[in-house]
Amino acid sequence: MGRQPRRTFLEAVERWIDEYDVTSQIKAIKPVIAYMGEDVMLGMETVDKARRMARDLAGQGRAQSTINNHIQVVKRVLNLAYREWEWLDRPLGDKLKKPNPKNERHVYLTVGDLQRLLQAIPDTRGDDKKIIALAALTGLRQGELLSLEPTNYHDGRIILRPDQTKNGKARVVPVPADAQSWLSNLPFTSHKYTLRWTWDEARKAIGRTDLRFHDLRHSYASLLAQAGENMTTVRDLLGHSSLLVTSRYSHIFDGGLDAVGSKLPSLNGAFGAAICDQTATKH
Repeated sequence: MGRQPRRTFLEAVERWIDEYDVTSQIKAIKPVIAYMGEDVMLGMETVDKARRMARDLAGQGRAQSTINNHIQVVKRVLNLAYREWEWLDRPLGDKLKKPNPKNERHVYLTVGDLQRLLQAIPDTRGDDKKIIALAALTGLRQGELLSLEPTNYHDGRIILRPDQTKNGKARVVPVPADAQSWLSNLPFTSHKYTLRWTWDEARKAIGRTDLRFHDLRHSYASLLAQAGENMTTVRDLLGHSSLLVTSRYSHIFDGGLDAVGSKLPSLNGAFGAAICDQTATKH
């Protein structure tokens, strides 16, 4: 009678995996599939079970960031089913919330930190060293960098296809001029395991075993803020779905607030001297 046939959550996940690069989310996809099972229907039944999954994970003492990664898998599938495949007649992804992790950790490397880190990597590590540097200069995730192909680079910009990004949206990121030559022979020869070894050795060499590869992405946001870029620009360059996600970096934009007043025109001359004195006294 013109209605869409009902499909299972598992069918939707299989189509997602078939059509997109899910490398960066595969660790979360497997346990989500195991929990959701084969018979959960795509729709509110999926939403309800995802909520139970979140509660169960919290009851097991799992970190909020881990729970959010699991929920993101379900949200992604629901969004694709509605927006692209027309398997759903209403959006359901927004019904699943991802609270900010209480243990959220942001580490920002200074330019000096980054230089010391890179200097600790031998040039013989080749593309590993380039990838680590590019992570700090473009904010790309490790999976996004490893998936780069010659068609992803054009005229000083990295152009990511929807199937290469975490949120399924295309993204364009400028590359600093002195780093553009590093992209002349894509794809990179590095693999995840070689990159991990190089990263571990470099952070040990500078006495920063606390560092994580993802800290390079946070550092990129910090460098943009220091360069005077606004939060909207940072959102677009990092590929965040909304400013709400980018707001976790809001504190790094505060440094430029005090300078705003000095950029505005002075209107003091429009007031009489007595009023100016009263204002000064009150404040």
